Amino acid sequence: MRVTWVQPEDLIGHELRQSREEERDVDAVEARWLRAGGAPAPGRGASQEAVAPALRILALELLDELDAMPRPLAAEEPDDFDEILAQADPAPARAAVDVRERIAGAWLGRAAGCVLGKPVENIPREGIRALAEATGNWPVAGWFTAEGLPKEISARWPWNRASRLTSLAETIDGIPEDDDLNFTMLGVALLERCGTGFDALDVAKTWLDYLPPGRIFTAERVAVRNLLEAYLPPETATRRNPFREWIGARLRVDAYGWAAAGNPVAAARMAWADARVSHTANGVYAAMFMAAAHAVSMSEASSAACVEAGLAVVPARSRLAEALRTARDLAGGRGSRDDVCWEAVVDELYARYGSYHWVHAINNTALVAAALYAFDGDFSGGISAVVQGGWDTDTNGAAVGSILGATLGRGGVDERWVAPLGGRFASSLPGFDGIEIDELVRRTVAIAATPVAA
Repeated sequence: MRVTWVQPEDLIGHELRQSREEERDVDAVEARWLRAGGAPAPGRGASQEAVAPALRILALELLDELDAMPRPLAAEEPDDFDEILAQADPAPARAAVDVRERIAGAWLGRAAGCVLGKPVENIPREGIRALAEATGNWPVAGWFTAEGLPKEISARWPWNRASRLTSLAETIDGIPEDDDLNFTMLGVALLERCGTGFDALDVAKTWLDYLPPGRIFTAERVAVRNLLEAYLPPETATRRNPFREWIGARLRVDAYGWAAAGNPVAAARMAWADARVSHTANGVYAAMFMAAAHAVSMSEASSAACVEAGLAVVPARSRLAEALRTARDLAGGRGSRDDVCWEAVVDELYARYGSYHWVHAINNTALVAAALYAFDGDFSGGISAVVQGGWDTDTNGAAVGSILGATLGRGGVDERWVAPLGGRFASSLPGFDGIEIDELVRRTVAIAATPVAA
């Protein structure tokens, strides 16, 4: 058996790429790896052939050598929470409004956006368009379907294998399990257990109690491996973890925003405490951005205002802040609801940030921000556009759906997205399989009613 995301001979290629993105000089390390017979990172999943023990030992040595290299961007991209905020311009807290209605809309929106994106996860834009056009769903405006899909298109662009049985129009029967939803439920469990003053160790303990390792991926799987080897946060995020700036921390933070309703800094602090278990720098900032946006979605009627509040907690000189400002410039004032214009926005984001991995935090968060600017007040348009934009489709659909669902409230989520889901979640988290959305809303509202820790 070959296990994804933890084999040293697979991690080294990902680490070389990540280190270059952080402006480290890794040419000599890469040359040693390749001369010894090492291979680049696998295109997807795990490499299928075992390597010689000596090569695996070398991979571990090189990973440690790369970990020890200084960070050229450390001044622009700090780790400490107070230092992060010192380089940002956080917005003040504001009063929350209609919290129950907004939380219900956010849960529904998150689920709908996630399920919409699941069948086309890891399919490039070209393939998403081909699948949608062939079934009369371009620009994307509804669930994907295999009905009427020509065999040659299906063969060229196969649906996500894990999702086609649960997430197409003809197969949806409830809300299927997904890490984007499991971690939102886990956030509720953590807040019920520890309150809003939790720290990274509380997060780590909750993971060990709740998370099946086979249901988590990339940075989260590496972090759990490190925990089991007796390393504690924040070293769990930095040790042999080339996925530390990928999207995983960003998808975990909705509940922190809802708990800190109206208070973007309090939400960002919780997101920072959570994210540092598995992520660093822009991986952490993306989580802080998203949590702050979720907090403000409990107060504002505008998704663009939520993005602004999120951007305000991100260090101004970081790579993520630059990408978010670019998204605002591209989508904020161009009437991007027009399909041609939206596609031009996405084209430009790909031109600028397409070198990042398809689940990296920077490119995906810029795409989410662009959709929230361009489709302010339009739930269906927002989730459809961001999924149509590719990259991490289910995670991005969930994020946009959550924000728009909150700002519009439960009544702003079209029934055509709600009815097929049945209000019921599948999950491998203990105590959450089959949970009804009304129960999640009740528990989340109770958390939001508790004063936020100072």
